[in-house]
Amino acid sequence: MKLELSKKDFRRLLDMVYIGNWILNSTRGEDRLTDYDKVETLLFHQAHQEGMEVLTEYEQGIAVPSRAFVEGGIHEAIMDYENNVFFDILAEDLARRDMNDAPIDETNYVELANRIDAYITEFETNGTDNILLDIDLSL
Repeated sequence: MKLELSKKDFRRLLDMVYIGNWILNSTRGEDRLTDYDKVETLLFHQAHQEGMEVLTEYEQGIAVPSRAFVEGGIHEAIMDYENNVFFDILAEDLARRDMNDAPIDETNYVELANRIDAYITEFETNGTDNILLDIDLSL
């Protein structure tokens, strides 16, 4: 297969591959999905071949994203995504809890949506500052 991209588009592809592999593998420890690592390696090797050496380092002969690439702002994009997903999931979980985890159907969907919206508004205004937990810390 042959794919022709401008350097700018290829650079964006590197970002997307890195972000995708991060989401798939960053929490897996030794149980990584190595097929995705291989694709990332292939593309970062190609970046080196295309004159983007600053984006690639080699560890034991394997192309990996360089420190410059990793520290160049890509994790801010990942963190933005994680923050949004965290608050969306938390809002829905809390709304469902408030509704006693009732199955959602056409009779209560609007109520669920309204509760989620209320939580999202709260999180946008105050983050987690107003979340209180009643837990036993005597462990």
